[in-house]
Amino acid sequence: MIAKEARQTLALQRFAEANPQLLEEVRELDAREQAQQIEWAFEDAAQELGLEPWEYALQLIAESPEQLQAMRLETHREVAEALGMVWEEYCQFNEIDPQ
Repeated sequence: MIAKEARQTLALQRFAEANPQLLEEVRELDAREQAQQIEWAFEDAAQELGLEPWEYALQLIAESPEQLQAMRLETHREVAEALGMVWEEYCQFNEIDPQ
């Protein structure tokens, strides 16, 4: 599985590669501005799909439906822990199948 630290970077890279017109539009900008524009376009694309950016990132990097599901559950577990919620309670509240 892809390391958590590398997921966002890889997702943005795959998003940019899949959108050559975007790369052309930002070509003249410095590297920092290019990265910012790509990230904003990525977030807009996620919103248009009705997804949170983190979930769109997982969709772009997952190598299989099973891996996507495992990464989603891992992320939800982290959120539940951060909120101090019991996992089963969190799943019920968010209508998540914990399997």
